Amino acid sequence: MALNKEDVTSIITKFGKDEKDTGNSEVQIALLTKRIGQLTEHCKQFKKDKSGQRGLLILVGQHRRMLKYLRRVNLERYRSLIKELGLRK
Repeated sequence: MALNKEDVTSIITKFGKDEKDTGNSEVQIALLTKRIGQLTEHCKQFKKDKSGQRGLLILVGQHRRMLKYLRRVNLERYRSLIKELGLRK
């Protein structure tokens, strides 16, 4: 499952410094969040898609590691990103 080009560019412009800032931690976490949401909906619809479930678990692990890194490096950016993405309740 790939993201639409419009979604990717909107996320990059929202969380990055400019339109080519794809290496920023916030941008990568936001893109992973969007992909995880789409893949979660796919796995709800197709329960026997084991490769899709495995891909989802890989993305969740990557997402968790990126969030852990951002929390360790810059706590204030981590808190603002969590609030903006609505990840923690």
